[in-house]
Amino acid sequence: MNKDFFYGRKVLVTGASSGIGKETARLFAKNGYSVFGVSRKIEEGREDYGEGSVTYLKMDVTEKESIQRVLDTIGDFSILIHSAGFGIAGSAEDSDISLVRLQEETDYYGVLLLNSLALPVLRRQGKSLVIAVSSIAARVPLPFQGHYSAAKYALEAYMGALRNEIKEFGVRVCVVEPGDLSTGFTSKRKKAIVDSSPYSTLYDKAIKEIEKDEREGGEAIDAAKVIFSLTKRKNPPYRKAVGFTYKILMFLLRFFPDRLTLYILRKMYNLD
Repeated sequence: MNKDFFYGRKVLVTGASSGIGKETARLFAKNGYSVFGVSRKIEEGREDYGEGSVTYLKMDVTEKESIQRVLDTIGDFSILIHSAGFGIAGSAEDSDISLVRLQEETDYYGVLLLNSLALPVLRRQGKSLVIAVSSIAARVPLPFQGHYSAAKYALEAYMGALRNEIKEFGVRVCVVEPGDLSTGFTSKRKKAIVDSSPYSTLYDKAIKEIEKDEREGGEAIDAAKVIFSLTKRKNPPYRKAVGFTYKILMFLLRFFPDRLTLYILRKMYNLD
């Protein structure tokens, strides 16, 4: 096999209608890969990029029949990139539980469901790769995004267990951790706090700061490039933060006591 395509040339990318998923699908296609980009809301069709292409298909990661229909269409493939997801914002105490569950169905259980159907295919390939887009929020409990952090914490715990369990089958497993990025994720974040919440004032202050940081952050292509770089490594790392600043921050957090980490978060989001 061509060394430039160590894990093969056929890729499935979820969440490909926008943001990181869309940029990732196009980046792979521009580098000669045959990409299938899926999303619940997407215009089906095909984009050609020289020797590569993106075929867009509708798929809901929370529905088994929808997933199986796409897997039957694309056949064997060897790279799976989980990028579907959305965020909610609300207090830890009184967020709308229906929105909490909806987020978990997509961001966490959607990965589990797709993997349960796709991993038998990947194990047959001899060499394959599974990458999940996680978040810096998986390492630090973000105020008023606690339920989003919890979903990403769970995702990383699951992916870490999978990495060890499936290694002997030739499947490598990684998570990519973006920080603040300027993408459609900001405008699509769902407000989960109830109108009568005693946390409303603090919530408004925190979300204002969060949205400012995201608007001034990097671009979706930055995360896509990190994802692409992992396909060039025989033994890619389990975790990979996006951006030099976040790499340093994640390294330093290893040495911070929990009290200091939580104090820094309070200051970052104007909660004092």
